[in-house]
Parts: sequence; structure tokens; C-alpha cells
Amino acid sequence: MPKSAAARLTFVATYLITGIAGFVGSHLAHALVARGDHVRGLDNFSTGRRANLASIAEKIDLITADLTDPEAVERACKGVDAILHQGALPSVPRSIKDPRGSHRANIDGTFNLLEGARHAGVQRVLYAASSSAYGNQPGFPRVETMLPQPIAPYPVQKLTGELYMQSYARVYGLETVCLRYFNIFGPRQAPDSPYSGVIAKWVRQMLAGEDATLEGDGEQGRDFTYIANAVSANLLALAAPADKVAGRVFNVASGQRSSLNETWALLAGLTGYTRPPQRVERRAGDIDNSLADIGAAGEAFGYQPRVSFAEGLARTVEYARALQA
Repeated sequence: MPKSAAARLTFVATYLITGIAGFVGSHLAHALVARGDHVRGLDNFSTGRRANLASIAEKIDLITADLTDPEAVERACKGVDAILHQGALPSVPRSIKDPRGSHRANIDGTFNLLEGARHAGVQRVLYAASSSAYGNQPGFPRVETMLPQPIAPYPVQKLTGELYMQSYARVYGLETVCLRYFNIFGPRQAPDSPYSGVIAKWVRQMLAGEDATLEGDGEQGRDFTYIANAVSANLLALAAPADKVAGRVFNVASGQRSSLNETWALLAGLTGYTRPPQRVERRAGDIDNSLADIGAAGEAFGYQPRVSFAEGLARTVEYARALQA
């Protein structure tokens, strides 16, 4: 099991990251390798990219397998101290287009992971939950005690994963921790998929001088969270005492709201983009606004955003520019 900061001087943990080649998973892998931990990864590369792991490929144990394969998952869990479960088929639009495929990956895959962890004697599992579980209910900021009201299949699936995590904590004593991510963005987020995050798309389109689309009136708000903050939350939750985190759900966010119009203006300034946005209809199933209360995570394991929204945007643009050079 992951130890305290003092104990880590003599203890090297072994972590399994599902979805290790994806956006968040690869950042977690780099962070754990950098501090000297043993890292095992599981990915089917349906959305993950091997390039995300290129610089650490020799330092990790990479297993190419699908979360829907229970035998492969159970093998991957053996000898592991803790698991960071990032593997999923993300995106609201994808789940609306293909609810069955999304269900298999996000619900069956999570169940297989929990069973593998239980049989292998893993002590702690961190689960990448989603802020979309809150839906469009009134009341801001979002607090973990609110009754979830998911809209599309994807948030329903992610919420189901939360409930499974809590069940395994209560019934089997597995130390599960659910981290509800709020609009994570940053370097290595895929910009060229129809399911990509809006910031990744806009950065690519603006730097290329292409027309970029903005959905609706642009006043819908998001609690955009830079990737370094999500990584920090995971590492803090791994080291936190079980009585502070096991079986609980925590928001991982910046605690600030930015409208899409405001975000567009900031990115246009950073990229030198002068074209007006191409207005299109909003996607079905999307939420209107998002803003998190991050007090519970701060109290339980000391989480505070390390990188501001504006700084995160600047770093993201700088990374994308370097790729074009």
C-alpha cells in the first residue's frame, strides 16, 4: 500500500494505471515514474496513444489488453499496491451515439477492475469519476452531497462506477476513492477527435488559422481544471489515510467558473487568432454550467489547485506550438 511521505524514503510502490496511454493516464504515469515508483499500465489503445508514453516506455510495464477481458485485468492487478483507474470510453456524444459500447467499457470494465483488485489483494483504487454526474440541477457550487442527476448515458455509467466503488469499500474493505474530474485540459489531450475537449480543439484550430466553432451563445460555464491539478489530486489521495478517503467521493476542480466566451477570448489572445467564432447548435446531453466546491478534497487530503486557469491555458498553447515547430 502507498505509504506516508516519510515512509516513502524506503518504500517503492507498484501502481497499475488503466488507460495509461490516454490523456490523464499518461500524465499520471510520468509523475509516478519521475518519483521512482514502479508503474504498470493497461490500455487497449482504442483512444490512447503510444506517443504519450514514448519517453518512459523503457521504465514501465505495459500490458495491451481490454478492460472487458476479466482474465487479463486480473493478471494485471497481481502484485499491485494501488490502482489508478482512468480507463474508459469518455465523452457524452460518444455515449449517445453508441450507448452499448460505452456501457461495456465503462461499467463492465470497471466491474472487472474491481473484481481483479479484490482477488489480487490490492488495497486502494482511485477512480476517475465525472462531474457530469451532477447534471443540470440548480445550485452552485456543486457539492459532493448533492443528489446526482446525470443526463446522458456516459454520466450514468460513470456514476454507476462510483456506486460500485463505494459498494466494494463497504462490503469487501477495498479502499476506493472517487475523484470527480471537472473539465480537465492540458498538453497531450487529443485535439483531432470528434469527442475531444473544447480547449484542445480550439488550440489546434486557432494555431492552424482554421475556422473554429463555438456552441450555443457561449455563456455556458465550465470549471476548467489544468492537468497538473488532477495529477496532484491523485497523488495526494494515494497517500491519504484510509479513514479520510476510503469509500468517499471528491470533486477535483479549480473552484472557478469560466464561460466558453471568456475562454475563447483568452485563447484568441494567446494564439493571435482574429477570426470570429463559427456559431453552431449545442450538443445533446451537455450540461449548462459547472462549478465545484473543492473544500472536501482540501480537508481530506490537502488538495489545492497548483496551476491557475490562465497559466494552464498558456502552458497548453506553448506545448501545442512546440509540436508544430
